Amino acid sequence: MRVLITGAFGQLGFALYDALSKNDQYEILRTGRSIPYGQEGIALDIQNQVYLKEVVHSTRPDIIINLAAMTNVDACERNPELAGEINVAGLQHICDSFSGKIIHLSTDYVFNGKCGPYTEEDQVCPISTYGKTKLASERILLDNDVNNLVIRGNVLYDNSPHTKASFLNWVLSSLKGNQEINVVEDQINNPTWTRSMADIIELSITNDLSGIIHWGDADHINRYDFAIKIAEKFSLDASLIKPILTEDLKQTAPRPLQSGLVTTKLVKILDVVPPSINDCLDEITQL
Repeated sequence: MRVLITGAFGQLGFALYDALSKNDQYEILRTGRSIPYGQEGIALDIQNQVYLKEVVHSTRPDIIINLAAMTNVDACERNPELAGEINVAGLQHICDSFSGKIIHLSTDYVFNGKCGPYTEEDQVCPISTYGKTKLASERILLDNDVNNLVIRGNVLYDNSPHTKASFLNWVLSSLKGNQEINVVEDQINNPTWTRSMADIIELSITNDLSGIIHWGDADHINRYDFAIKIAEKFSLDASLIKPILTEDLKQTAPRPLQSGLVTTKLVKILDVVPPSINDCLDEITQL
């Protein structure tokens, strides 16, 4: 099976490549806006519909996994047109260029964060530009073909050297540099290791899942307590981590506070068990 991955050089992209490359049935085509030094892939910007069609036509994938997105929440709020061009129009370009199955990564930011964690059946109500564009992309994907799949995730983290977006990397680099950091104590999610999400994506391919599914790891926890766990697991100074309220950060975009994702549906379908933060961090420390 030939799998084309867009946005393949972010933290989830690397984890997904590692997971799929262990299985001989997959031929993996990695694409991204730029190709990191030492990596192999196809330069591809999903905003460029003409070139996207050429890449799809020449490579003839059996499935496309779309990880390409503008994920900086505040940047999306400051530049909603660009967020729409990437997160909405970019996904539309993929749908217009490819007639096979598409798996698309979305987010818990499609909810307002007033009464999470959320199931797939809960009412969506995004409060930020980022959330609104991701919800629009979900609807485009499923309107295009009901056999497509949306996987919603939240607070993906890894220790990959190839990304600046990982909460884990930020906490580790700050504490190793003896830098005091403020971490919100009123945002609750279930942080998810990229390897956990990558495994779920592979199982979703194998089981030909469609529609909307939620995946997150086992622990629903606020961001401050998550940071404390990281510090303790890596034997770093947890006293450098200071709790703060989201409103005190004066961020451009509003954040859903009581959020996170319920994974009961997927647990039953795939007979899987979400890993705990402790288990994930234990494995990461051994890498």
